[in-house]
Amino acid sequence: MSGAHHPRHASRPSRVLTIALPVGLAVTAIGALWAIADRPAEADTALPPVPVVAMQLPGVEVGGVVAADPCADPVVTDALAAGDDEATIVAFGGGVAFRDAVVAGNAPCITLSDPARTWLVVNKTRPLAPLDFEPSGLDTVDLVSTTSSDRLRTDARNGLSALARAADVSGAGSIGINNGYRSYDLQISTYSGFVAAEGVQGADQGSARAGFSEHQTGLAVDVVACDESCGDIDAFGATAQAAWVQEHAWEYGFVVRYENGASDRTGYMPEPWHLRYVGPQLAAAYHEGGYHTLEEFFGLPAAPDYAH
Repeated sequence: MSGAHHPRHASRPSRVLTIALPVGLAVTAIGALWAIADRPAEADTALPPVPVVAMQLPGVEVGGVVAADPCADPVVTDALAAGDDEATIVAFGGGVAFRDAVVAGNAPCITLSDPARTWLVVNKTRPLAPLDFEPSGLDTVDLVSTTSSDRLRTDARNGLSALARAADVSGAGSIGINNGYRSYDLQISTYSGFVAAEGVQGADQGSARAGFSEHQTGLAVDVVACDESCGDIDAFGATAQAAWVQEHAWEYGFVVRYENGASDRTGYMPEPWHLRYVGPQLAAAYHEGGYHTLEEFFGLPAAPDYAH
């Protein structure tokens, strides 16, 4: 917070206050400044000279400058403690401010490795911790499903329902799901099936190893076009539903996780059917910023291959 100081009397000594404030302390500091400015003129003559003060409140040094730490704001800490990811991001100032704070290293209370949070990033170099993580709050999706993997985290499930309704109303067509949440054990089976059919190299281009899969978080879903009947996911990219999803998924809290042309960063072939729920705030920031991978969005290294 900065601004010009305009004393009421030329004879008054200058008071310079350098503050790095968390949001929750700003009102207190402003009130103190106004109290000084509003002293009666006759009282000013009795005041001793006020020295220049540098007040250093909680903050994090970024590029040699101490910036206010949003994690010191009680509104942020309360939202985190309540497990309310969207409220936490709003308390930061929205998706862009949240992303900027994380990338700058100025959000020590936020980790991109927490599998319970919508801002989690899991890829070939960022496994789940623990590897056999199992999310809580899984709900059955109220759409046609072509497999028995028809559950998602409640927030992702609600976002997908709204997305599918909007796509249908728009005339793009019906959307169903092929796969939602997959457990650690099911992911072992799924990946092993791809290895048997395509070898390890082929499997790694289209299936995640157990413990490295977004499906294991309950935040990822493979969608299919369901008009008279549901098609295969491999056919999804050529459908009207795919075009609509590419343009509008962000409005419902989703990003298309593995886009065409991003394999060198994600490590996976293009999957226009694979949607990842990050919540409305982050999805809007992702869309408006023109990002194409979560790696670039959060300033993380590309992850084209497993370490071992």
